[in-house]
Amino acid sequence: MDISTVSHPRRIAMQEVALTADAVKGALLLIVDDVPANLSVLGDLLRDAGYRVKAANSGRAALRYAAQEPRPSLILLDVMMPEMDGYQVLAALRQDPATRDIAVIFLTALDNARDEERGFQHGAADYIAKPIKPDVVLARVRNQLLAGLARDWLRDQNTALEAEVDRRLEENELIQTVSIRALAHLAETRDPETGNHILRTQGYVQLLAVRLRDHPRFAATLNEPYIKMLTHSAPLHDIGKVGIPDSILQKPGKLTAEEWAVMKTHAQLGSDAIEAAEKDIDRPVEFLALAKEIARWHHERWDGKGYPDGLGEESIPLSARLMTLADVFDALISRRVYKEPMPIDAVRAIIAEERGRQFDPDMTDAFLSGFSEFAAIAARYNDDHS
Repeated sequence: MDISTVSHPRRIAMQEVALTADAVKGALLLIVDDVPANLSVLGDLLRDAGYRVKAANSGRAALRYAAQEPRPSLILLDVMMPEMDGYQVLAALRQDPATRDIAVIFLTALDNARDEERGFQHGAADYIAKPIKPDVVLARVRNQLLAGLARDWLRDQNTALEAEVDRRLEENELIQTVSIRALAHLAETRDPETGNHILRTQGYVQLLAVRLRDHPRFAATLNEPYIKMLTHSAPLHDIGKVGIPDSILQKPGKLTAEEWAVMKTHAQLGSDAIEAAEKDIDRPVEFLALAKEIARWHHERWDGKGYPDGLGEESIPLSARLMTLADVFDALISRRVYKEPMPIDAVRAIIAEERGRQFDPDMTDAFLSGFSEFAAIAARYNDDHS
């Protein structure tokens, strides 16, 4: 096989830049020199080579012309000028966002290594000594213009690549969100009276986390990525209910001790299901780790009297403590097969009473101080107006 026919990305890039070499003909150049004769000679040379030329006889005029549209593709700048020398002009060009990317070739009679090094240190793209040699000038101008075309091409490619990466990330996030919602709704089909429960609890958890992100106890964990993952994970908190028999899940009356024991297994069932999903992938997925915490421990209590593991206080993961408060609040204000919704003021009193018993004290304080906001989420996703 002839390897010259292989479409390697680097080869394609080189070919596309090479094909645009003729585009440097007609490029706009700005030449800057305080000596009229030098401007005349250099201008004639460049025009004869097919370039458009604009001339400036001072540094200030050069800055003015460089900022005007159309902007030059390249500036040939004399170093030794009165009032404002080439180094000062170049520094001003680099400070202006409109001109900072224009390549500059220094022209100077100072033909020694120290001056050449100084020119490059100031950001010059090239350095041509006077008296100029026409072939050298034209070759270096052409090289700088082609280099500019290559930079522009790479910038455009990078922009397109970044846009594609952003698009795919957005698409993957949407797929992830839809998949999570589908699983959560699957659980809800077993318990149809929960209605917009997943939307409400997701909103509560996000709001509570945002309200606590500057709290000294939580600030190290509740950063923006964590809150985003937490919000994504929240709908999976009751996924284990798919494993609970309808006779228990939809029973209109009080559960017996035996039925309650079965009902409580939904926490571990959900955690086990998510853990099984984790084993099917090659690397850990952070939001699944949070989802597993929430599913297993969102019925634990601050005082250690919850289930399934009887965890207490800080041993309960932060994600699960947030979910506990959100889930209980929504259960109290919502209609269920076994109960009517409670008045919002009564619910507020119960939440306050459970501070330091069922709920993390600091989380409870944050919830109560923003109670009207949580009530607004409940109203927005009310089952009667879904």
